[in-house]
Amino acid sequence: MMIAKGLKDVVAAETRISHIDGEQGKLIYRGYDIGYLTANHSFEETVFLLWNGKLPSASEAMELNKALAKNRALTPAMKAVMNALPKQLDLMSVIRAAILTETPGKARQTPTIDQAVRLTAVLPTIIAYWQNSTCGRTAKEPEEAFTHIENYLYMMNGERPAKAQVDALETYMILTLEHGMNASTFSARVTASTESDMISAITSAIGTMKGPLHGGAPSGVIELLNEVEMPEKAEQVIRKKLTAGERLMGFGHRIYKTHDPRADALKQKLLQLRGKDSWLDLAVHVEKVAVDVLHELKPGRSLYTNVEFYAAAIMKSIDLASELFTPTFTAARIVGWTAHVLEQAKDNTIYRPQSQYIGDFKEV
Repeated sequence: MMIAKGLKDVVAAETRISHIDGEQGKLIYRGYDIGYLTANHSFEETVFLLWNGKLPSASEAMELNKALAKNRALTPAMKAVMNALPKQLDLMSVIRAAILTETPGKARQTPTIDQAVRLTAVLPTIIAYWQNSTCGRTAKEPEEAFTHIENYLYMMNGERPAKAQVDALETYMILTLEHGMNASTFSARVTASTESDMISAITSAIGTMKGPLHGGAPSGVIELLNEVEMPEKAEQVIRKKLTAGERLMGFGHRIYKTHDPRADALKQKLLQLRGKDSWLDLAVHVEKVAVDVLHELKPGRSLYTNVEFYAAAIMKSIDLASELFTPTFTAARIVGWTAHVLEQAKDNTIYRPQSQYIGDFKEV
C-alpha cells in the first residue's frame, strides 16, 4: 500500500470552485483569474460567484449586499456566550463558541446559501465585539449602509475608515476567500460528508485554521517592516539578514513555484494607492529591494513575495493587532468553506481513507 503522508498530492474530490496552478502561478475562482476579479469586482460580487457559480447581475449584487447587511447583528445568545467567556481566551476559540449558538434545531439539516450568508455576515461582528470588550470599549453596532469590509473596519475602530485602507483590505480578503483543498477546507468537507450541519462543518474548519501551521499570523513580516522602518534602510537590513543566513519572511511559497498570484494582485492594488498610506508604500519598496537582493545572493531560487507579505503590510496600515490577523483571514475564508460545504452536500460521499498499521502483533 502506497502511503501519502498528510494526503499530499492525493486527489480526494472534484470541484468547480477554484483551481491552483503552482507552476504557472495562477489562482482561478469559478473560471475567472484572481487578478481579473480583484481589478473588476467587489468582495460581495466575488462572494456571489463562489456560492452561485456565476457573477451577479446588478440586482443580484444588490440583494446580496442587503442580505449581508441585515445578517450582521449578534443574537442575545451570542452576546451571552461571549460575555461569559474568560477574557484571556483566544479569539479563534471565541468565534467557534459564538457561532455554535447558531446550530440548527435538527441534528441533520441540508446546508443552504442563507446559512452561508448569515455566517459570513456575522463573523466580523463577533470579532469586533470581542476585541472591543477585551479592551474595555463598547463596540459599534453594525452599519447597514456600509459595505462588508467598510463595516468591519468601522466596528473595529469606531470611525469610518479611509478609502485606501478599505480598498487594500477588500483586495486581501477577495484573494483569501478560497484556496483549494487546504487543511481547513478539507476539515469542513470531511464533516459535511457525514451529513452533519453547516455550523458543525465550519467549527471544524475554524479549529483547523487556529493551528499555527495553517492560519498563523504574518508577524515575521511585521517585524521585518518595523526593522526597515524607512525606505533608505531597506537594502542594508535585507542584506544583513540574508548574509547571516536568516530566512526572509514573506518570500517563497510551498505551492507557487513562481510569483504568488495573490501577492501580485495585492501589489497592483497597492501601486494604485501609492502615496495614500506610508506603510503600504514602504511594503512596495521593500519588496522590490528584497527581490533584487535575493536574485543576486540566491540565484535560481525563484523566491518572490507571497500573499503573507502584503497581508502584513495591510494589517499594519489599518493598525490591526497581531491577534486579529488569523480571525480576519477566517472572516474571508469562511466564504470558501461554505462554498465547499454546499458543493459537498450536492454530491456526497463520506470520507474514509485507510491507514496502515505499523504496531506489534502480540502472541497470547
